[in-house]
Amino acid sequence: MSRSPMIVRTLPALRRALDGHRAKKATIALVPTMGALHDGHVSLVRLAKRRAAKVVVSIFVNPAQFSPTEDFSSYPRTWKTDVARLAAEHVDLIWNPDVKTMYPAGFATKILTEGPATAGLEDRFRPHFFGGVTTVVGKLFTQCRPDMALFGEKDFQQLRVITQMARDLDLGVRVIGSQTVRERDGLAMSSRNVYLSTEDRMMAPELYRAMKKTAMRVRGGDDLKAAVVEGARLITAAGFVLDYFEARHARTLAPIKSAKDGPIRLLVAAKIGNTRLIDNIAI
Repeated sequence: MSRSPMIVRTLPALRRALDGHRAKKATIALVPTMGALHDGHVSLVRLAKRRAAKVVVSIFVNPAQFSPTEDFSSYPRTWKTDVARLAAEHVDLIWNPDVKTMYPAGFATKILTEGPATAGLEDRFRPHFFGGVTTVVGKLFTQCRPDMALFGEKDFQQLRVITQMARDLDLGVRVIGSQTVRERDGLAMSSRNVYLSTEDRMMAPELYRAMKKTAMRVRGGDDLKAAVVEGARLITAAGFVLDYFEARHARTLAPIKSAKDGPIRLLVAAKIGNTRLIDNIAI
């Protein structure tokens, strides 16, 4: 029978629980989530358990990273299922604050970053997003004071932004990225995949297939720009509305002109039906 994790909703209770672990010199890993957990989240939890003595999973749907036109109110919330999954993985603590705890009356501070956060990828289409992400993650880091925090590579620009923030602000947290977990047909796992219609779900893996074909062409010596243009054509031909499909430097996310400028990361964002998908792979 799975042991239920401790569920904490107030800062004093969180500090008492974590101070108890620290008193025993236990290493602490944090897995920040917005709930609606899938196998990708579970893979992060399992990696965290291999790296640290105690694992904390935060579940907080962060309003600060949604624009007024986005899906904050309809974002999938599956609390009972999430707790059961985390209990099965023997997570030690679930940090589940409410909005008033994270953003109390009079809250007036944001963490704004440049560098990877202004690379012209997600920030070009969602200019509000990274300010909301860095602020909430910065708060989670200072609340939980983990030794390490784990994030999936599917949100690759976000991973680079958070890594930069933790380093620049001397937060003392080691940010660890974990490989994207995919469905059998290649679709990157995401909580928002539940929005896909049956028809759109059948077409969604074409995004990954186009990236793989582009990467194969580049590895085979084809011109980088031509390969990316052809990849974009494949994506739109499959029925997607493309926001971007670009080859960037894998560490800085700066634009590159040839395969010699690497390491390279292909990054894509595209909408099929009413669902916007993002993905990336290394070359």
